[in-house]
Amino acid sequence: MGCNSCSTGKDGQPRGCKNNGTCGTDGCNKLTVFDWLSNMSLPNGQQPFDCVEVRFKNSRKEFYRNSENLSLSIGDIVATQAKSGHDVGMVTLSGELVKVQMKKKKVDLKSEEIPKIYRRASQKDIDKWQRCRDKEEEIKKRAREIAILLKLQMKISDVEFQGDGSKATFYYTAEERVDFRQLIKDMAKAFGIRIEMRQIGYRQEAQRLGGIGSCGRELCCSTWLSDFRSVSTASARYQQLSLNPQKLAGQCGKLKCCLNYELDVYLDALKDFPPQDAKLATEKGIAFCQKTDIFKGALWYSYKDDPANWHELTSNQVQEILEKNKKKIKVPSLEEYAADNLREEEVVFENVVGQDSLTRFDRPKRQNKKRKNKKRRNYKKRPARNA
Repeated sequence: MGCNSCSTGKDGQPRGCKNNGTCGTDGCNKLTVFDWLSNMSLPNGQQPFDCVEVRFKNSRKEFYRNSENLSLSIGDIVATQAKSGHDVGMVTLSGELVKVQMKKKKVDLKSEEIPKIYRRASQKDIDKWQRCRDKEEEIKKRAREIAILLKLQMKISDVEFQGDGSKATFYYTAEERVDFRQLIKDMAKAFGIRIEMRQIGYRQEAQRLGGIGSCGRELCCSTWLSDFRSVSTASARYQQLSLNPQKLAGQCGKLKCCLNYELDVYLDALKDFPPQDAKLATEKGIAFCQKTDIFKGALWYSYKDDPANWHELTSNQVQEILEKNKKKIKVPSLEEYAADNLREEEVVFENVVGQDSLTRFDRPKRQNKKRKNKKRRNYKKRPARNA
């Protein structure tokens, strides 16, 4: 959903709008909702919904009431109501889909507390807003230096200015509760603006900053994932993944959200499998489960006295052995069941396109040895040269 001609230019920047992913067409922004009702007209007599969705820096979105009945479309820059002053944002969604999004996020449609849209942003508002955004990186660096001087155990990850430049919101992460009263006084004195501190989690920090995951794609939390569900190590155990923190952790330092994507499929497949802690009683001894392969429907068991030798059994075979064990019947051995699963598959390559043999350029080793021996004999038979 990128804008037209948004390929890479000579300097590595997007060739289209050159705004590095924050283009005015709202086609390549974070957590963009596709308006699939944009080409459909409303039924006769129905009034358009009077609320719109406005996006601010990164993924922060809020709903505003269009009380002035302005003709707004996606990508318009508007001045919105704030607690004090006004803010500037971009319209990302309008029409009936806003009603669906508000119901999804449990926002009352008829609430009087929904803020209003003042007007379309003028060029003066946009210039002031852009100047404030240009100062954010410098102020964030200075705020981190002040926090280090005060020896506060916190990390300031992002700064967001209000549209009129009267207030700045500092987002930070911390393991424990932080007393930042002195920090606010020092920053207000240094920057001359009102300061608001807002603590966020490590997943929210990764969502705001963005990045590339180990899969090679942009982070899910910064592109489409809007709710964060708890992820536990049990999700990795059910999927037979190695419990390696470096492999399972994302850029936020927490377990990857994608561990939950296929968890339901694995749980449904494991319903047909016997429990992994089930023991098989045989005449050769008790066997324990060592490994499970859900895709192949196989389990590997080994005897208690010989844990190094694993025997592959199917889930049906294990269920059959467990049923016999319930009747206090011991099977002779696991080898009898594992022998039925061993199949010798011969791989046959056929020349279907009429090509020559792939080994036609290979020379037998015997010919090479013969040639070497012949050269040695000829070298010995040569007459010695007189000095």
